[in-house]
Amino acid sequence: MKKTIRNASGFTLVEIMIVVAIIALLAAIAVPNFLRARKRSQATRILEDMRLIQAAVDQYAIEYNKASAQWAAWADVQMYLKTGSQLYNANHADLFGHSYGTQFEVDGFEGIPSVLVPMSTYNALADVAPVDFWSPYYNATYAQP
Repeated sequence: MKKTIRNASGFTLVEIMIVVAIIALLAAIAVPNFLRARKRSQATRILEDMRLIQAAVDQYAIEYNKASAQWAAWADVQMYLKTGSQLYNANHADLFGHSYGTQFEVDGFEGIPSVLVPMSTYNALADVAPVDFWSPYYNATYAQP
């Protein structure tokens, strides 16, 4: 009688299940961190857009000799943004489509910038960007709805 010896090559079901469980555990750790980082980068982008709009309002005011408490329309401010950029083409809206406003005060009231974070945007990103992150572009008293 001949006995055939079979070489078992491959993985058992238990080994495959262990590998799948480890991959699932790593994914459960990594995915929430990725989503948080994505929201934080969106908040940073919106904050930078508000800085650019405020700088454009200031440039407009200097060039046209505007005094405090005068207003600049979006079309006036848009001239000082880079043509073709996403902010220029966004028609005064942020990444979420919420408006920054269409009128901007030349010299902000009581030192408050004329560009404020829209409240809907703030609420959407509040878990990754608290109030102090938005400073000075957030003021509960003068916040836009």
